[in-house]
Amino acid sequence: MSAAEEPRLTSLSHGGGCGCKIAPGVLSGILRGTAALPVPEALLVGIETSDDAAVYRLNDRQALVATTDFFMPIVDDPHDFGRIAATNAISDVYAMGGTPILALAVVGMPINVLSVETIGRILEGGAEVCRAAGIPIAGGHTIDSVEPIYGLVALGLVDPSLVKKNAGAEPGDVLVLGKPLGVGIMSAALKKGALGAEGYAAMIAATTKLNTPGPDLAALPGVHALTDVTGFGLAGHALEMARGAGCDVRLDWAEVPLLPGMAALVEQGCVTGASGRNWASYGAEVVLPDGFAAQARALLTDPQTAGGLLVACAPETVGEVLALFAAHGFDAAAVVGGVGPASQAPRLRL
Repeated sequence: MSAAEEPRLTSLSHGGGCGCKIAPGVLSGILRGTAALPVPEALLVGIETSDDAAVYRLNDRQALVATTDFFMPIVDDPHDFGRIAATNAISDVYAMGGTPILALAVVGMPINVLSVETIGRILEGGAEVCRAAGIPIAGGHTIDSVEPIYGLVALGLVDPSLVKKNAGAEPGDVLVLGKPLGVGIMSAALKKGALGAEGYAAMIAATTKLNTPGPDLAALPGVHALTDVTGFGLAGHALEMARGAGCDVRLDWAEVPLLPGMAALVEQGCVTGASGRNWASYGAEVVLPDGFAAQARALLTDPQTAGGLLVACAPETVGEVLALFAAHGFDAAAVVGGVGPASQAPRLRL
């Protein structure tokens, strides 16, 4: 079979990118029984607060960061799909404050539907991103599957004293977001044929930009918590931060950066099913102001693929955080809210 005879990659998957994630409410039920498993003292970060990666202390100066992430195609170009999937997987290492050291490929492909050339292009895209991160793909595993799946196991190292959990936010902290929102909406528009060349370029630029500020941010004493915004949307990952810290998190919606053309795409109905599943899972914990538009709520819950870092830091550290983002080329980074004591149970407030 030649590449010209193949179906669109996105037509082969029931969901794309981090929109494939199991809804957070369903996932918490699935994982509930695993909390009783024994936890070694050296395991610094496990599943307790739904953090971005596991962290295991090797010695006083080194801890291993381990994560895996994979999904079905979010775009039709195989090279771009590979790049996006690899960027997304490596991001979880950066979100813990770690430096990537190597990756393993996770590959499932319908070999009777896709050509060897197309599958090779997917893997080449992932390898390109790993080269940019300065790491090898040192192995992996492949299967013949009904839907195309690609991702990485990503490993990194971090000083145990510099590990940044999603649960470390403190009352009075300021929230900074590193990338604009809207990837899920753009992916829905792409499937409908409603995303133009300029929008596609913006989507690829956002989803293939490695979250390299992570280790530098973790080294700042005033940075208390880090996470990356992915499949549960900004609201979901901000809520994880709130629950872990036992605090309320506030978002200043007018300050949240958005990818270009969001309002028009939402009005055209370019919203993923994952957005609704996200809201159904955690909407009861979100306090919205009167008149908060449905379009804005769709963006608030929009699943991000390779989304930006969300940073909770002391007010006096905000300038350094924004300067670090800018030094790494994240010009859209912005202050988007803050952290306060919880009045009752932790909530996300807008």
